[in-house]
Amino acid sequence: MRHHRIASIPADGIGPEVIAAGLEVLDALATRDGGFVLDVEHYDWGSERYKKTGAFMPDDALATLKKADAIFFGAVGAIDVPDHISLWGLRLPICQGFDQYANIRPTRVLPGVVSPLRDVGPGDLDWLIVRENSEGEYAGHGGRAHRGLPEEVATEVAIFTRVGVERIMRYAFNCARNRPRKHITIVTKSNAQKFGLVMWDEIALEVAADYPDVTWDKELVDAMTMRMVRKPQSIDTVVATNLHADILSDLAAALAGSLGVAPTGNVNPSKNYPSMFEPIHGSAFDITGKGIANPVATFWTGALMLEHLGEPRAAAALMTAIEQVCAAGILTPDVGGTSTTKDVTLAMVDAIRGANT
Repeated sequence: MRHHRIASIPADGIGPEVIAAGLEVLDALATRDGGFVLDVEHYDWGSERYKKTGAFMPDDALATLKKADAIFFGAVGAIDVPDHISLWGLRLPICQGFDQYANIRPTRVLPGVVSPLRDVGPGDLDWLIVRENSEGEYAGHGGRAHRGLPEEVATEVAIFTRVGVERIMRYAFNCARNRPRKHITIVTKSNAQKFGLVMWDEIALEVAADYPDVTWDKELVDAMTMRMVRKPQSIDTVVATNLHADILSDLAAALAGSLGVAPTGNVNPSKNYPSMFEPIHGSAFDITGKGIANPVATFWTGALMLEHLGEPRAAAALMTAIEQVCAAGILTPDVGGTSTTKDVTLAMVDAIRGANT
């Protein structure tokens, strides 16, 4: 029996609702599979802890999490806590502390879900966005001076290193190599950002030479937004900087139907540290407690986690169940349905239990 240690951090907003749903489905899957067990440890870190103690997580949090094989994360953010404090208080210290430099965001139109794009259905939009997740525009370097004075100044320094760019390029090209179309689009803004992004382009060209089996093209980030809307079938794998991929992947999720169906993995490819898996929809306080949060992104996130843990058969079974449930019209309001979080979760459990092993 294979045991996988999972650190569960539901955190804020709808996080506890969707993580509970995800764990229920993963437990049903593990029971049906019979070959593995998820040993889950729960941590109540988040904005409520911050408001009580002044810290989102304890000082030894990373040492505690390092014992896990993977982290299952909900969402962080509260109405009465500035976003930059919550982000840098919980999520980013984990990503950076565990060198989770590859953020992966698969996107496709699921059966039963309608894309806002005209004449686009399942198979027409099937992308993998690879986001550099450790430096770039989110490196956290910069500062402020002369606060409150007319000459007040703020700097935000984007950091691009050769090792950081090369490793995300190689990771992305390897992903593209393992997808059916074997094609990658390198997103840049080197016409205006003439230092960091010119180096980004140069390193991309060097790496591309090592992957003759992968075709590639290059797109400026602003043009990429238009291409995603106008020519979705022309896109397969995408690699972009921390900021650019963050924005493009939210657009991708909207084009696929909803943020509620969009998963992500913050991956340490060497597995020297645990990777963290989370839905990308955020805290969504407008629907917290209403029982209508879409758990599909969390289920798909669970499939990414299972793949990372070396359970591809279980991951495939989970994706099959997601497609069956969505195709049956058991959908939450964000994708045009009337089902609750609980309805979708129970349907998933039934689909998993009824599947052929």
